[in-house]
Amino acid sequence: MSTELKNRRKLGLVMASFLVFTATLMILIIEGTKKTVAVTLNGEQIVVKTHAGTVGEMLEELDVDVKNTDYLSHAPNSVVQDNQSLIWEPAKPVTLTVGDDSEKVLTTAKTVLQLLNEEDIKLGEHDKINISPAKNIIPDMTIEIEKAFQVVLHNGKNEEKLWTTSTTVADFLQQQDVELGELDRVEPGLDEIVTPDKSIDIIRVEKVTDVVEERIDYDVVTKEDGSLEKGTEKVIQEGQEGLVKKEFELIKENEKEVKRTLVSKEKMKESKDKIVAVGTKITAAPAAEEKASSADSKASQAAKASNSAPESEGKEIYMNATAYTADCNGCSGVTSTGINLRSNPDAKVIAVDPSVIPLGSKVWVEGYGYAVAGDTGGAIKGNRIDVHVQSEGQASSFGRKNVKVRIID
Repeated sequence: MSTELKNRRKLGLVMASFLVFTATLMILIIEGTKKTVAVTLNGEQIVVKTHAGTVGEMLEELDVDVKNTDYLSHAPNSVVQDNQSLIWEPAKPVTLTVGDDSEKVLTTAKTVLQLLNEEDIKLGEHDKINISPAKNIIPDMTIEIEKAFQVVLHNGKNEEKLWTTSTTVADFLQQQDVELGELDRVEPGLDEIVTPDKSIDIIRVEKVTDVVEERIDYDVVTKEDGSLEKGTEKVIQEGQEGLVKKEFELIKENEKEVKRTLVSKEKMKESKDKIVAVGTKITAAPAAEEKASSADSKASQAAKASNSAPESEGKEIYMNATAYTADCNGCSGVTSTGINLRSNPDAKVIAVDPSVIPLGSKVWVEGYGYAVAGDTGGAIKGNRIDVHVQSEGQASSFGRKNVKVRIID
């Protein structure tokens, strides 16, 4: 081999070695000038060496599409620093429903509570949410919130203000542990939706039995008796009241009676008529005796004008009489015909059954005098009257008695 050939080969080896050295040196220089960055992408950490000048350029190298709603720990135009830590989290789509309003939001919040705070949604004590506020947000999550409101519940005679969310009346009562009886009514209906502008009324209905015993008034029967002087009377048989037992079915709503139906009626004791003999015998008095007694008779008539029986005026009947005052229990002080007994305490007024004695009639009552039939009463039925007196003492003294009554006009 010639010397020239050997020199050419040696030169080639030197040139090749130089090129390798140069390339290696360039690689070392390039690698040595790269920055090392710890990047956390959606929760996963990687270490990146880059010549990128900005964070945005580095993320483009990593094929990361950053949106405005995403979380980025450093601004995209910030300069990349060696040994830097960078975090990127993409926003997650979430459906948020509050009452009847629903919207889709993109969020980087970690938990449901953080999202609610971002959206300025406050959870009240009685509000309902379908997911715990402590739960982590995941993509396409649906969060539903029902806002609570107060409802007025009338439960029988009791009233309460209770919290609830939008639901039916039936569900609301179940939530409140309210039980309904078989006859109870609810307004509005059980299928109606509860709203803040409505109250719920429970009408407690009960059916009960009431057994009462009522007295039966006796009748007064008069019989003419020719053996007795005219104007005199004699009781042949005392009257006795009868007794009847009645069974009623009562319907009560919220403890108040609204309906009473007679179920059965049983007579326990028959009444017994009072029989009175009325004298018809007329005896002529001596003239001297008539003169002697005329002065006394006139004085007696003047003194007893209001209590003496009219000789031949009107229809005569016997009545069972009691007395009452303007201030009796349940009395208004004004009669059914408009007479103010409190303003006229001396008024002679009797309460009657209009089917027996017409209202407005002028009457005479034995032991009471002339009066007007100007009032009625719930217990005044048939041959019964109630005479007006000024005081409870007078009413008590009057008691209950059978009296003669004449209907004058």
